[in-house]
Amino acid sequence: MSRIELRDIGLTYTTGKTEFPVLRHISTVIDDGSFVCVIGPSGCGKSTLLSILEGLLPPTDGAVLIDGEPVSGTGVERAVVFQQYTLFPWMTAKQNVVFGVKQIWRDISRRDLDAIAVEFLEKVGLSGVMDKLPGELSGGMQQRVAIARALAVNPKILLMDEPFGAIDAKTRLVLQEMLLELWASEEPKKTVVFVTHDIDEALLLSDKIIFMKPGQNLHELPVDLPRPRSKEILFDNGEYRRIRSSLVDLFYHNSTEPIGEKEAAL
Repeated sequence: MSRIELRDIGLTYTTGKTEFPVLRHISTVIDDGSFVCVIGPSGCGKSTLLSILEGLLPPTDGAVLIDGEPVSGTGVERAVVFQQYTLFPWMTAKQNVVFGVKQIWRDISRRDLDAIAVEFLEKVGLSGVMDKLPGELSGGMQQRVAIARALAVNPKILLMDEPFGAIDAKTRLVLQEMLLELWASEEPKKTVVFVTHDIDEALLLSDKIIFMKPGQNLHELPVDLPRPRSKEILFDNGEYRRIRSSLVDLFYHNSTEPIGEKEAAL
């Protein structure tokens, strides 16, 4: 089980006598085995919320519970993939994955560590570059290594902070489809919390979208679209267009700037 509950989460930074509220009254439930995207404009607190879920940043108010147990720090049931690849440049792709697994499962033999690393690098399509250093790999390949490393520790919960944000559009689509295939193929499914700025990415991936805006409560939109999904299929789906329109409205509601033709097409 990997059900996440956020109960009235708040976070305030204090500098001298000045307080800066970042999150206020955040409450939601993320069901076990679901894929949830968190979306919203820059500065709304998406990455901060993910840090709280990870256990790196304690909230000022409220609590995070996983399967009913309060989160008081990091845990082996959670793994994180960041926008930057966070690979050790002096280690090969395989060594990076081995290192990650060894930090969590310290009693595993070297032979088993190697077998796990090979298995998950093959799952992300990197069987031919296991012995290459990160500097010899493209950005998309490096992110595949980071995803393999996160999955190899077998977490119940996968936290992803704009993992495809620094990758070109074509590679991004390939990685989105790869991630969906990996998630759908596992049983039981992992609970995934995925932060993104991209409306179409959120609609392609998620069962539910949590929209955040500075100083406001969350908006939650169920994404009841058939799986497996592809962008080509979604573009012809009326429900997809309805949810997408709702998200665009949330992004630009009360905005003082007009939406240009390019923005309206997002």
